[in-house]
Amino acid sequence: MPDRARAGGGRGSIGPVGNPTQPPGGVDDVLQRMDRELADLEATGDPLRHFLATYRRTTVAVSRAVAQGTFEDPDWVERWDVVFADLYLSALADHRAPGRAAPRPWRIAFAAPQDTPPLRQVLLGINAHVNYDLPRALLALIPDEDFDSPAVLERRRRDHERIDGVLAARVGAEDASLTATSGGKSVLDRLLQPLQRRASRRFLREAREKVWHNTLALRRARQAGPDAYRARCTELEVLSAARVHDLLAPGQVLLRLAVAGFGVVLPPD
Repeated sequence: MPDRARAGGGRGSIGPVGNPTQPPGGVDDVLQRMDRELADLEATGDPLRHFLATYRRTTVAVSRAVAQGTFEDPDWVERWDVVFADLYLSALADHRAPGRAAPRPWRIAFAAPQDTPPLRQVLLGINAHVNYDLPRALLALIPDEDFDSPAVLERRRRDHERIDGVLAARVGAEDASLTATSGGKSVLDRLLQPLQRRASRRFLREAREKVWHNTLALRRARQAGPDAYRARCTELEVLSAARVHDLLAPGQVLLRLAVAGFGVVLPPD
């Protein structure tokens, strides 16, 4: 289903033309929601727990970076963190609720076979969340007056880059956590590990650049009106879903991403 419900409001945090409808509470409330969902997933052994556990640790890392003064506009980053996480949590709630459906990229990620390795589960979630949710979350927290101010827009872009720095610093720890969850790595995986870590950092950088491109494209659509914005969101949904689907093919997924590239790019207006 295209992004009609989410572009038009509903449980998510994106309004009719990409404006924020801020979820109640702050990062602590987001972490409590994650804890409740994670407890349910762990109780049933649901493999979706792997991405959520990783995402929770990442959310804590971003919150700590905010407290440590890493960002130029910490209040803006914290609001972004809440809106961004709400898009995932709303998609997960839609997936688990009878009669509701998550957006297409999340439907594909959530429907991965039960025996999908933890690393691939995490990469499916990262792709859906970064490629589809992140441009819309950024747009929701950058109003037109910020886009019209080069100084403010550049500050937003720099903080967007700093968030990727926080994520890149987590690659080693998350690799170790996933290794423990998987019961150890194969000989091939151990040989490829240095290449996989370099690939992870590369696709974080590549994704950041493409996300910013897509955010600017969505902003132009927002200026053109609700119909243009919905159409661009649908394009982004289809492209993101196709990329998630690609990750379900057999083979070394990180190396394939390193060769083929990460992220999606909206075509010219």
